[in-house]
Amino acid sequence: MPLTPFFDPIETGRPMRVAAFMSGSGTNVKRLLAHEKTLEEQEGSSPFEVVFIFSDRSDGLCAGEGIALDSGLPYFSYDIRAFYAERSLERNIKTSKGLEARREYDRVAKGFVEAFHIDVIALGGYMSYITMDRCVNVHPADLSIRLPDGRRKYVGDQAVRDAIMGGETFLRSSTLWTDEGVDTGPLLMISEPLPVELFEPLETLTKDNERLFQVVNQHQERLKEFGDWKIFPITIEMIARGRFALDEEKCVYVDEQPVPDGYRESR
Repeated sequence: MPLTPFFDPIETGRPMRVAAFMSGSGTNVKRLLAHEKTLEEQEGSSPFEVVFIFSDRSDGLCAGEGIALDSGLPYFSYDIRAFYAERSLERNIKTSKGLEARREYDRVAKGFVEAFHIDVIALGGYMSYITMDRCVNVHPADLSIRLPDGRRKYVGDQAVRDAIMGGETFLRSSTLWTDEGVDTGPLLMISEPLPVELFEPLETLTKDNERLFQVVNQHQERLKEFGDWKIFPITIEMIARGRFALDEEKCVYVDEQPVPDGYRESR
């Protein structure tokens, strides 16, 4: 079965051009930029280059402008909350009207992507649903875990909470090639396991929402450092080197070998 690389460095003869999309503190974007710099220092060049940063917030709570300024990169923002408020719309992609509104919003960012000849969009903490293709996202859960009907078990914004409540003893981060669903695209990479550390019974936590929130938040912050910040830059690098590919059924391959449950680096 023929394989199609996500990016072919031999065919293009140049580094992969990346746009970094973010919504908040931008820690994933910072790690991506740091990884690019490290590769340049170690190898003389990087197989990818972050070309610009885009944010869906203009309320001063996104660190994107500062990160772009420090990195000498163009920065663009288009506030999605203002976009919906001006049109008296709810951010609901489950309706045809809501999905079309989302596509209308994305046309602005798409204009930048096309103008800068972007190959891949790196969603580094981008909190909005996106209708554009060729996007890599990082998710705070092991997307190889499935329900009996085959659907992924821990998806959406509450994935860490759901995993802890589901009795998982380890947490992992995942990277994926996005599609039109929510956390449903082809699975790329899985991080090393982070132990779940509960100092009181789960049954007790479920009765105290404030304490449960604290525990979930602590684990999510630890998972960023242990998982997200490691596999997100590595995934982008591997794509840029032409190592990731898809077959006709959207199954993922690394170095021409199938990785149905996500690629995991050998330590």
